[in-house]
Amino acid sequence: MGTPNETTVTGFTLMGLSGHPQMQAALFSFMLVVYFISTLGNGLMIVLIIADTHLHSPMYFFLCILSSVDMVISNNVLPEILVNCFFYMPTISFYKCLVQMYIGLLFVVMECVLLAVMAYDRFAAICRPLHYTQIMSWRLCNGLVSYCVVHASLNTLINVLLRPTDFCGQHIFNHFVCELQSFLKLACSDTRVSELYMQLSSLINVVSPFVFIVVTYGRIGLAILRIRSTQGRKKAFSTCSSHLTVVGVFYGTIMIMYLKPQPKSSSDQEKIMSLTYGVLTSMLNPLIYSLRNREVKGAFWRVFGRKTSK
Repeated sequence: MGTPNETTVTGFTLMGLSGHPQMQAALFSFMLVVYFISTLGNGLMIVLIIADTHLHSPMYFFLCILSSVDMVISNNVLPEILVNCFFYMPTISFYKCLVQMYIGLLFVVMECVLLAVMAYDRFAAICRPLHYTQIMSWRLCNGLVSYCVVHASLNTLINVLLRPTDFCGQHIFNHFVCELQSFLKLACSDTRVSELYMQLSSLINVVSPFVFIVVTYGRIGLAILRIRSTQGRKKAFSTCSSHLTVVGVFYGTIMIMYLKPQPKSSSDQEKIMSLTYGVLTSMLNPLIYSLRNREVKGAFWRVFGRKTSK
C-alpha cells in the first residue's frame, strides 16, 4: 500500500513553455528548422559515407556511426516537442515517457564514448601516420563501436533497474520531454541510490571521456606543431578543430547539467541545457563536419553530380 500522497501513475504532464505561451510559436519555428537540418544533414552524411568509396576509412566510419546516433537522438524528442507546441500542458503516457527517456540516455552515453574513440582515431592519424592503417584496423574499429554500444546499454539497464516506482504530487515535468533528472524529482520513494549512480555514471561517461579527449588533443597539438608543411598543419588543425567544437558544446552542457548540485525542481536553464546537448549538437555535427571538410564536399559532387548528369 502506498502513502496517501502516492498514486498509480498513468502519465505525466509536460510543462515545456506553458508558462510562456507567447513563445510557443517561436519555439515551434526554431525546432522545426533544427529538426529539418539535423535530419537532412545527418541523413546526407550517412548516404555519402556509404556510397562514396573515397570515404571508406576509419575516420568516416566513426562519423557515419555518429550521424546515425544523432539521427536517433533528434527523432526521439523533436517530433514530440513540435507536436506539443500546439497544446497547453501536453501529456505523455507513463511507458512512452520511460521509452523516450531511456532511448535518449542510451544514445547520449553512446555519443559520449564515441567522441573519445574519434579523438583516438585522430591521435593515431596525426601522431602515428606511418602505422595508422595497422593501428586502426577494421577489426579494432568494429570492436570500439561494439564497446560503445555495450557500455551504453549496460549503463541504461542499470538506470532502468534503479528507477523509482512510486510517484506523488501532480506528476508534472518542468521540461519539454521526459528526462532522467526531472523523472527522479517526481519520485516519492527513496532515490538516493539512483541519484548516487547518476553522479557516478556522469564521472564515468562524461568526465572520463572528456579528460581523455583533452589529453589526447594536447598530444595532437604538439604533433601538429612539429609538422613542417604549412598545408599539412592547416589540414590537421582544421580536422581537429571541427572535432573540438563538437566536444566543447556537447560535453560542456552535459557537465553543467549533471555535475552541479541538483535543485528540487527543474529550471528553465536546465531545459535549455538539455535541448543544447540533446538536439542542437545533432544539428551542429553534420554542419561542422561537412562545411569544413573538402573530402565530404567532393563526395557530395561525386555521388549526386554523377546522378544528375545522367
